[in-house]
Amino acid sequence: AGKKAIVTGGAKKTGLCYGMAVALHDAGAEIVILDANSQVENTVAELGGAKSGYHAVVANLLDLNDLSNGFQQAISALGGRLDILVNGAGLQYRCPSEEFPEDAWDRIMGVNIKGVFFMSQLAGKVMLKQGKGKIINIASTNSFIGLRNMPAYVSSKGGVKQLTMALSSEWSGRGINVNAIAPGYMDTEMNVALTDPKNPKFTQQRYDELTQRIPAHRWGTPDDMKGCCIFLAS
Repeated sequence: AGKKAIVTGGAKKTGLCYGMAVALHDAGAEIVILDANSQVENTVAELGGAKSGYHAVVANLLDLNDLSNGFQQAISALGGRLDILVNGAGLQYRCPSEEFPEDAWDRIMGVNIKGVFFMSQLAGKVMLKQGKGKIINIASTNSFIGLRNMPAYVSSKGGVKQLTMALSSEWSGRGINVNAIAPGYMDTEMNVALTDPKNPKFTQQRYDELTQRIPAHRWGTPDDMKGCCIFLAS
């Protein structure tokens, strides 16, 4: 109760970041949802806006100036304090490695790892002055294994795992906990090629194979992220 939080990503209600933002809010925190998609303003308005403890900031994590400006807007909306940062924004692109384009590589690495570091750096400066704070990064099972046709995503999420450990090692003795959640197969927009029969890339065989790999035999949802996010922020 009474904590101040920034969640990157979260413009779309089907996303994991949206689920975590709502969970933190429902646990008592005031929330800024920061996203490059201007839809975040409509999403926050539907949640009740500032009077309900939600704020929207539009910022492009690929542009460090925009990222920094967006962070400052968020801090201002939260009254100058920051207790929790959830680095949830992420991109994906599937393509055979021998054909993978440079622009897709740069976008994915820019948001998924560079953006995570520089958001953490800005948050760290605030939290170190306070003597406390929580940073939660969103890694992936691809931080530990390498699935085919997504070399940039796998590389970026491996980087998130290592960055999380590095920041934790550096800041944990100074009051900041840095952790990561590594989701598995999640039923989100990022995976529609694997889950949506209407998508031209969907195959029932592939979907069935992947579903059988999941111990629960179902794909994850934003609701599945809520408990672990609250725990790591507590």
